[in-house]
Amino acid sequence: MRPMRKPHLAALFLLLAATVAHALDSVPQSEYRQRRIALAEKLKGGAALLFAAEEPQLDFMPYRQDEDFYYLSGWNEPGAALLIISAGPGSVDRLGTQIPEHSYREVLFLPARNLVTEKYTGIKMDAATKDVTEKTGFAEVMSSLFTQTDMPSAHAAVEFTGTTLGTSGLSAKEVRPLLIPQRMVKSDAEIDLLRKAAAASAAAQKAGMKAIKPGVRERTIAGLELAKMLEGGCERPSYAPIVGSGINSTTLHYSSNEATMEKGDVVVIDAACEYSMYASDITRTMPIGGKFTPRQRELYEIVLGAHRAAAAAFVAGKMRLGNVNQRGPEITDTLDKIAYDYINTHGKDLHGEPLGKYFLHGLGHHVGINVHDPYDPAKPLDKGNVFTIEPGLYLPEEKIGIRIEDTYYVDADGKLVDLITNLPLETNSVEAGMR
Repeated sequence: MRPMRKPHLAALFLLLAATVAHALDSVPQSEYRQRRIALAEKLKGGAALLFAAEEPQLDFMPYRQDEDFYYLSGWNEPGAALLIISAGPGSVDRLGTQIPEHSYREVLFLPARNLVTEKYTGIKMDAATKDVTEKTGFAEVMSSLFTQTDMPSAHAAVEFTGTTLGTSGLSAKEVRPLLIPQRMVKSDAEIDLLRKAAAASAAAQKAGMKAIKPGVRERTIAGLELAKMLEGGCERPSYAPIVGSGINSTTLHYSSNEATMEKGDVVVIDAACEYSMYASDITRTMPIGGKFTPRQRELYEIVLGAHRAAAAAFVAGKMRLGNVNQRGPEITDTLDKIAYDYINTHGKDLHGEPLGKYFLHGLGHHVGINVHDPYDPAKPLDKGNVFTIEPGLYLPEEKIGIRIEDTYYVDADGKLVDLITNLPLETNSVEAGMR
């Protein structure tokens, strides 16, 4: 395969600003409905009202749907609202108001079509569209009442929900804590989308890997990978790409990508993309000259050893991810502690001290519709969970930063499965992959 040519910056900008031509892949409509029903059961007779994300203020900014709204509806356009009313018995509130018995109900509110705007955006659906209920998966689709975007949405939500339920003095409660346990467990359809995001992200990392050479700007590598992501069917990167070489490799969220790579240094590339709203997350560390120095190789293999130790220690339903504040001797059930202990007992810094203090961040995070998907840190990792394992070492004194990150999921048998396949991990294979 011919190496990809360096894209002109203007052409790359236009590429990134453009809307992806194909429609998003999606889980089945029936799955979205089951998610709404599952949430309704937690509302205990109440109602939930969610809003779609607002339209970007600048037309070159890409639109991204609110993740909770998308998780429940699969709808990917602005101006919509979603009402879920859970079934509830008749009752009387503290003021003596009769609240009638009500059954489960779900309504998708869509804004009315604007025929002038559609000349620029393409045809949209609204409540009057033929077969709109079949196309959206909702039994009821109505015209949205929420067109005054300068009004405080929380106040409007409470008023509207109270009117719908026929109650007074209604107080709003946060719906997100109810959704977290649902979003933590991915379905087979979601795993399929996450696999596609991982495959496109790995292809982008490979493209960047082959272009790493002394004298190349970090930003050039970031541009190559972004272009490859879009070519692979992704709508956008999952996060701002990190291409940090030399001393920049020791800055965890370095993203200016403005330096020129120098021979003898390493470069940390943390870059991945979203496929149909589902994210991936990958980090690789490579020698800019094509070959690790003995010290770089030593530190790399310590980080890789910690990565593999954490993966090997995983037991579904028992191990948690953990974090940097849970590394004491009393902690025995976190993957973070496994990785930290490995790093802290292998190798030394230039002063003969253990390396654990250079592992500055937690081992990982959950991944899904958001690259940092919400989760309950107290719950053990279990079937259907998707999360990263990403130990790292950051030694500014040596200008060496190393992070190795893959995205994993727990299958129906409780086995840990790496979604990042066919991307070099071993030092020798990394060097070979750069040639």
